[in-house]
Amino acid sequence: MTAARVDVVVVGAGPAGSAAAILLAERGWSVTLLDKAAFPRPKICGEYLSPEGARVLDRLGALKAVDAAGAQPLHGMRIVAPDGTVLDGTYPTGGRWRGYRDHALAIRREIFDRVLLERARALPVDVRERHRVTGLIREGSAVAGVHAEALDGSPVDVRGRLVVGADGRASVVAHALGLLRPHRLRRLALIRHVSGIEALGDRGEIHVDPPDYCILNPVAPGIVNLGLVVPLAHARPFSGRLETFFAARLKQLRRVPARIHGMRPEGPLMAMGPLAYRVDEPRVAGVMLAGDAAGFYDPFTGEGLYTALRSAEMLAEVAHAAPSAHDVSAAALAPFPRAAGEAFRGKARVTRALQLVIARRRPANLTAHVLQRRPALLSMLMGVIGDFVPPRELLRAMWG
Repeated sequence: MTAARVDVVVVGAGPAGSAAAILLAERGWSVTLLDKAAFPRPKICGEYLSPEGARVLDRLGALKAVDAAGAQPLHGMRIVAPDGTVLDGTYPTGGRWRGYRDHALAIRREIFDRVLLERARALPVDVRERHRVTGLIREGSAVAGVHAEALDGSPVDVRGRLVVGADGRASVVAHALGLLRPHRLRRLALIRHVSGIEALGDRGEIHVDPPDYCILNPVAPGIVNLGLVVPLAHARPFSGRLETFFAARLKQLRRVPARIHGMRPEGPLMAMGPLAYRVDEPRVAGVMLAGDAAGFYDPFTGEGLYTALRSAEMLAEVAHAAPSAHDVSAAALAPFPRAAGEAFRGKARVTRALQLVIARRRPANLTAHVLQRRPALLSMLMGVIGDFVPPRELLRAMWG
């Protein structure tokens, strides 16, 4: 068995893990970054990064590389209600609240993740691909590292003062601590890259047709990320036949078939569900959770990538600001989940409200009519979705 000792072990080299590794390495921590995959690798995702996400990318020193890698600018979203009402929402570019940029970004995950991982490699970060974490090293009640396996099956122990679980929805770290909890919202996402869909321009599209919704996101010239979100119970009888289910379900959405006529598949169909799940806060020394490893609600507002980057940013701030150098006691790390909860709680409430609205045809249509009559309110909503307008401002605009 090989063994190593570092300041921090980051499990998962996706956006949250790479960002945490970069930020902690910049602060002088010795970092080992582990992932079971070899990069680049495909990853199911809506592949949308909100305007405020560019600020964190710039902080990471990765924004120029993401731009150069072909990220597509999105200046808004076109939302189609069940009755055909079209809302052309743009990110606000004036007033009190401004995004770091005036547009969002769409980029394929294998490209985005590779850019961030290469940025981590440029720092003194020990990056180990094809290393599968199998469990946690415990010293009393504290977490003191991880057990892993290399590609050839040989065991590898990496000890660290701090373990960062950034290993997504199937987090080994969260599971080992017994923190995963089910969520009452039971949905499945089906996603495929396609070509042949025209006239998206600089907009993503969301077609709402309860109980489903469909998202079109132009992630590269001529390539669209086509996502379909459905109740998990509706798809369960088609286990093993998801291609059939996907094609049939798209045809059932009233206005989608004409919109995607002539599309051609450009990759495999990927599925993920249930989408939503809860994760309790870790209350032991030596461990923190970032990104999807800390829980996930729903992709309608596209906050996943921004949440991953921002949570990593806050994690590094709290870990490095401990009262004494590298203090990773439960008390020293406790401000992080509190800060993350405060940062994301408002948008989570907006997302829950939107899920209630789009679950039924009549509320969805009524809401679309209100937003069509009040373009300033729609603009404010786009700013909330873009992560730069505080959700409380949306409530003030609604009732003010």
